[in-house]
Amino acid sequence: MKIFVFISLLFLTACNSTQGISVYSFTNSEVESLLNKELPKLSEKVSLMGLPVQFDVNDLSVNIGPDNSDYVLLGADSSAEINAFALKYPVRLKLQIQGTPFYDSEKKAVFLRNVKLLDSSIDAGGFKGNLEVLDNEAMDVMNAFLAVNPVYKLNMNDPKMALLSNLPLDLKVVEGAIKLVPRL
Repeated sequence: MKIFVFISLLFLTACNSTQGISVYSFTNSEVESLLNKELPKLSEKVSLMGLPVQFDVNDLSVNIGPDNSDYVLLGADSSAEINAFALKYPVRLKLQIQGTPFYDSEKKAVFLRNVKLLDSSIDAGGFKGNLEVLDNEAMDVMNAFLAVNPVYKLNMNDPKMALLSNLPLDLKVVEGAIKLVPRL
């Protein structure tokens, strides 16, 4: 009986001492900051109807778990320059993208999957509206980027993070944040 009480006390003490690392969360602004540092990678030359197009993402906004949902909304403000007939035509493209976050325990990072385009608008030389062909090219660039670039990477230099990352983790989305919680 004394051994059972002793083991129980040790277990409770251990649970209490790990309380500081039991949940790790990161917010809209932290994800946005990380993604905006990666924006130079979001530049690509693509072909649109046989014409060369330089596609760049200039700014990203992040909204985690809007209306208590389990997804992340990304707003992308991008530009494209279409080269045709020795002239350059600037195009501004705004995209609203939705994806589901998941934690990759091998890469110690959170990625987005099931990414889909919710809305887009284009502004090109007096034309405002939607051009689905450009949407597809933009989504190809965004999907390629999000497949290899996490929206958040755990800091393995932080001893608490290194310890937490060795545990099996569940990901929970709450309004404004993603939380990593040890799976019990």
